[in-house]
Amino acid sequence: MAFKRRDKNLFDPASPKPFKLSRSRLENFIKCPRCFYLDRRLGIDRPSMPGFTLNSAVDALLKKEFDVYRAKGEPHPLMKAHGVDAVPFQHSDLDIWRANFKGLTYHHHPTNLIITGAIDDLWVTPANQLIVVDYKATSKDGEVSLDDDWKDSYKRQMEIYQWILRGMGYDVQDTGYFVYANGRKDLDRFDSTLNFNIQLLPYAGHAGWVEPAIIDAHRCLTANTIPEAHLDCEFCEYRRLMREVEG
Repeated sequence: MAFKRRDKNLFDPASPKPFKLSRSRLENFIKCPRCFYLDRRLGIDRPSMPGFTLNSAVDALLKKEFDVYRAKGEPHPLMKAHGVDAVPFQHSDLDIWRANFKGLTYHHHPTNLIITGAIDDLWVTPANQLIVVDYKATSKDGEVSLDDDWKDSYKRQMEIYQWILRGMGYDVQDTGYFVYANGRKDLDRFDSTLNFNIQLLPYAGHAGWVEPAIIDAHRCLTANTIPEAHLDCEFCEYRRLMREVEG
């Protein structure tokens, strides 16, 4: 883990300039307003965690694979197998939309916040509706699903992307897809090769919560007092226990 206190790129209530707020930071607000305020207003972020490099490798390879079919204007075999009537979306800004620290952007004028988020993929239907696609990787016995409570953040992630794209003027389907790569552990040998089962999981997004959450996050940032911690926030609970021990 590493800790770093920032001295710039903090929210200033007196500044007229638009302030960028990433999808992941909005998720932090939902999980704990106190941690969000300490980070975006005071420059004290949560301790960072090591990157999931194997997951990143799966993401990169899936992007390359779908890009082959994108260039040909054809559906990927996974899309055909699941009856998805669409092809990978072609756009000159796709690489920007996929890039961390760039991504999709939409200026929410009521709060003067620019909401950003880096997507994995977009597909497009014959009716010119966009489909948000997110790549995920794991390794578990049996098939994966979206039923675990902790995967609610995955669902919110997709819904924020849908909301941003609609703000950018695109027609977006409510149903998006998770391309889920599940690493197999049932094989007899490794042979320097990881094998995966690939599932395509549909999810019907409900993005009505996004704008109210943005407004609440802005209200949090403009306040002059640190908000209460979320009851389930392990970071705030750790800080509380440390204060008790240290007296």
